Amino acid sequence: MSPSVRGSGPDTAADHTGPAGGLAAGAAPLADVDRRTPTARANLAQAAMEVRLLVRSGESLVVTLGIPLGLLAFFSVVDVLPTGDERAVDFLLPGVLAISVAATGLVAVAIQTAFERKYGVLKRLGGTPLTRTGFLVAKGLAVGMIVLVQFVLAVGLALGALGWRPAGGWLAAPLLVVLGAVTFTALGLLLAGTLRAEATLALSNALFLVLLLVSGVTFAVDPLPGVVAAFGQALPLGALGTALRAAFAGEGLAVGPTAVVAAWGAAAIVLSARRFRWEP
Repeated sequence: MSPSVRGSGPDTAADHTGPAGGLAAGAAPLADVDRRTPTARANLAQAAMEVRLLVRSGESLVVTLGIPLGLLAFFSVVDVLPTGDERAVDFLLPGVLAISVAATGLVAVAIQTAFERKYGVLKRLGGTPLTRTGFLVAKGLAVGMIVLVQFVLAVGLALGALGWRPAGGWLAAPLLVVLGAVTFTALGLLLAGTLRAEATLALSNALFLVLLLVSGVTFAVDPLPGVVAAFGQALPLGALGTALRAAFAGEGLAVGPTAVVAAWGAAAIVLSARRFRWEP
């Protein structure tokens, strides 16, 4: 998947910086800019830009919307996957929501950010009022907006066309999706902020594929060896899918799987905040 890279238009940080990423001639000192532009406003503006970049990328839309919705529609109608005693749509929808979150945070955002870092876009952002923490927050907000669209489309498809009728989960499921979005975005930013762009591209796609195979989100883990199945449930994608499945089954918030996702998220946030670098 090819990344989206900011251009030099009015929305970019290049308007505030010189060739080396410092303040351009005549620009106000950074402290003065900070006083004029509240941090929250800068974060929201950057989040809006991140959403536009994700939406403009055809490859990102395929990964974040096309593949998850395609999996849900196809395998709910063509009954070829082992889904245990559940109907295909009942098993697949929680997994597809988890896949959507991982595709956005771990793949799309990671690759986009890694190539922005490679091409010096993030270095220029370092000379604007946007702090490193603000940048990471903006990325998280952008993912949250995309995930909201994913949730509405997937649930709408399942309810309207595939005969899905949940026993509950209308409160717990959105909370779990938000938790998953935070976790996978932090993991994606950790990769993008510490590895080279090409390594991030390869590793994020490889990790996503491994997660799909061992996490039990597209098929039941029963055919897998016990050790592999347990390993998959200890990963954030498997735990998120299990927690969503329990929520929609009317079992409330599953403490164990939710704690697994939260633990991954907390560790990823701490590491990405400490290790994320503006420059390659």
